[in-house]
Amino acid sequence: MSQQKRDYYEVLGIDKTADPATIKKAYRKLAKKYHPDSNVGNAAAAEKFKEVNEAYDILSDPEKKKLYDQFGHAAFDGTGAAGAGFDGANGGFGTNGHFSGGFGGFSDAGGFHGFGGSGTHTYHFEGGEGDDIFGDIFGDIFGGGRSRGGRSNGPMRGADVRTSVRVTFEEAIFGCEKELELNLKETCEKCHGTGAKPGTQPQTCPKCNGKGKIMYTQQSFFGQIQNVQTCPDCNGTGKIIKDKCPDCYGTGYVAKRKKIKVTIPAGIDNGQMLRDRGNGEPGTNGGPRGDLLVEVVVSQHPVFKRQDTTIYSTVPISFVKAALGGPIHIKTVDGEVEYEVKPGTQTDTRVRLKGKGVPSLRNRNVRGDHFVTLVVQVPERMTEAQKEALRKFDDAMNGIVPEGEKHKKKGLFGKLEK
Repeated sequence: MSQQKRDYYEVLGIDKTADPATIKKAYRKLAKKYHPDSNVGNAAAAEKFKEVNEAYDILSDPEKKKLYDQFGHAAFDGTGAAGAGFDGANGGFGTNGHFSGGFGGFSDAGGFHGFGGSGTHTYHFEGGEGDDIFGDIFGDIFGGGRSRGGRSNGPMRGADVRTSVRVTFEEAIFGCEKELELNLKETCEKCHGTGAKPGTQPQTCPKCNGKGKIMYTQQSFFGQIQNVQTCPDCNGTGKIIKDKCPDCYGTGYVAKRKKIKVTIPAGIDNGQMLRDRGNGEPGTNGGPRGDLLVEVVVSQHPVFKRQDTTIYSTVPISFVKAALGGPIHIKTVDGEVEYEVKPGTQTDTRVRLKGKGVPSLRNRNVRGDHFVTLVVQVPERMTEAQKEALRKFDDAMNGIVPEGEKHKKKGLFGKLEK
């Protein structure tokens, strides 16, 4: 009865808040542990394996999991309310919670038939989550598991080539053109890419009959498993080269030093990638060339720092300039600009130079800003005269009047009183 079943979350040893990745991980661990091929003659392990599969079948499906969380086991009792595949007639779990019928084995399409007597469900592994789960399980048990299929012997696009280029801070701001010198694969001129010695032709691979793939069958506890693998003799090309070209040694390609000009757009940032289409490795069987991917490495600047389209820098100013104000010259990527410091400027005051930042990659006419932090410098070494002048300034700021000045002031008031 469904009331006697263990909670599915308890079966997998997870919480109700577990995400799909956690559910999948727990299932894979338990499925390997209790798999019948690893526990021959162990009836308890076989029951555990059934229980684990049943729990995963429900909890890995968002809709079924939702029904289970709401109604528990009752959601799948009787009529199989959770959907097709969970009643005995449809090749799933029967109303008693156990497998109704045998395992249907693997289909020719690369999946496997579900559990049941009269009906079957085909679970395809290519590209889906079942590929990872059952591929690992059966791979561990049977050795190698089901392959994802051999390499196609039709036209295939060439591989991308990755490289990097270093630019200065200013070159990244305003853009430039760089010339790269790379070793790239080119079609062999002697054999025209066939890989065969001139006067000969590649022959059809006798092992795979030109398909590039071979299929073999393994016997398991569940029946026969069909695996597809790349042909080891022709490496998936479907062709065998007996007399190889002396220039390319049967590969059809030779390495050549090639110069390629790359345009660095204004506003490029460190680590960004440029794609030069059609300058990668050549394709096979008439396929197009891959692309050249160029990572831009921007050198650091001793004065400027950058964040997106904004430039930051720090400019020192003297105490007198900060107190009295006056013009200063600030370095920017466009050259020096003059700025008028306001009287009474405090240290760490930030100044905005509008439009002096980095151009936008989308529109180089739109530029960010340059923010300058003004830092008031305190002199480290001073002459005695400079120190005395600062003492007098300090006295004046604190309202302390020198003795001589006091007498002059008193005499003046005395005259006024008369």
